[in-house]
Amino acid sequence: MQKAIAYAEAHFEDFVGQLEDLLRIPSISTDPAHADDLRRCAAWLVTHFEQLGLQAEALETEGHPIVYAEYHIDDALPTVLVYGHYDVQPPDPLELWESPPFEPVRKNGTLYARGTCDDKGQLFMHLKAAEAYLKTEERLPLNVKYLLEGEEESGSKHLPGFIEAEKERLKADIVLISDTSLFAPGVPSITYGLRGMAYVEMTLTGPIRDLHSGMYGGAIENPINALAHLIAGLHDDRHCVTIPGFYDEVRPLTNEERETFRSLPFDEKAWSREVGVDVTKTEAGYTALEGVSARPTLDVNGIWGGYIGKGAKTVLPSKASAKISMRLVPNQTPEEITDKLRAYFEAHTPPTMKLTFTDLHGGHGVLLDTHSPAMQAASAALEGVYGRKPYFTREGGSIPVVADFKKILGLDSVLMGFGLDSDAIHSPNEHFGLDRFQQGIEAIIRFLDIYAKAG
Repeated sequence: MQKAIAYAEAHFEDFVGQLEDLLRIPSISTDPAHADDLRRCAAWLVTHFEQLGLQAEALETEGHPIVYAEYHIDDALPTVLVYGHYDVQPPDPLELWESPPFEPVRKNGTLYARGTCDDKGQLFMHLKAAEAYLKTEERLPLNVKYLLEGEEESGSKHLPGFIEAEKERLKADIVLISDTSLFAPGVPSITYGLRGMAYVEMTLTGPIRDLHSGMYGGAIENPINALAHLIAGLHDDRHCVTIPGFYDEVRPLTNEERETFRSLPFDEKAWSREVGVDVTKTEAGYTALEGVSARPTLDVNGIWGGYIGKGAKTVLPSKASAKISMRLVPNQTPEEITDKLRAYFEAHTPPTMKLTFTDLHGGHGVLLDTHSPAMQAASAALEGVYGRKPYFTREGGSIPVVADFKKILGLDSVLMGFGLDSDAIHSPNEHFGLDRFQQGIEAIIRFLDIYAKAG
């Protein structure tokens, strides 16, 4: 292990240069125009695995390819299944980037580009940890399988079916994922809880075409006005979601969990200042930290309709649309919550409008056992890097495949990520601290060694 750690330190500049090559590929899974870039990215990863001496291939799906690689030593040794995703979010709005999103820039020890943190930088740590072992120890301390998908940012539509079809190939003892965050800079943490997701799009249609607001305004209801009214009714003055039955299956926070939240080094004022907000808005009865990580939410992610060009156009629009996401906690299910939101809109859509409601995608929330051997191995690995025991924390984001791994393969996951909430993932100027890139590689090296001995 120590030789591998020393190798990673000595070759770190090379690692960063290789990551920059990976980041230059605009693998945007939500945009069909980038389908060839997804294939190019998958091929790049396959070649890189092969150069390390691993068997690797890009497996076709009805969507983007899944990259699979394998290093097998002995059936008697534990097997770790590493999951990551090589697709990235769209970079829009481009005008807010300080440098081109697919031309990596190093600045003050930080690497800026789309995908640096989510998730190319973090998945690449696993390849470099493997290289560090293979170049020094001649072999990894256990069996490792790698599953890297290209559709995480667009809902992982084809991944559950792939996992079901490849259950035999994907047999393992634990799943290791680096797509989460540290609690704070220099504060190690391991995520044991994730929220689920339900994501929908809806449209209200009034007249058959856009109308002159002077000739028709006052007698024809405006779809934007009607949509705004519906959205305004989704929360009450306590910032609670008003959808009937929304909280029925919510698993309450335990006293122990709330005490853990209170013990975390969280500066709410500094946290809100980072995003330019003076006052936070949280569901009544809960702290901001509980609200963003352990309570269900509903947010409008986009809204459009009518004329938004330069100058004036006095139009009464034909349609108004919105995209809405709901972050879910155990034991809420995306199917149930989506049905309840649909029922809300159907019940409140005025007779002057027609509703179109589309379920885009969803995923289940998870809670993991912090006392499992794999979790304790991760804790020891992080302690070896940071010199202090990590916190076990919950995150507000969603990684639906974690629930799929449990449901289909019966495998728990270890969520050992090295991002920060301030890394601007999904936003302009996404970045990843190179110190955390290096710390992540070392932590993975340590985890593989510790878990192999524990197994």
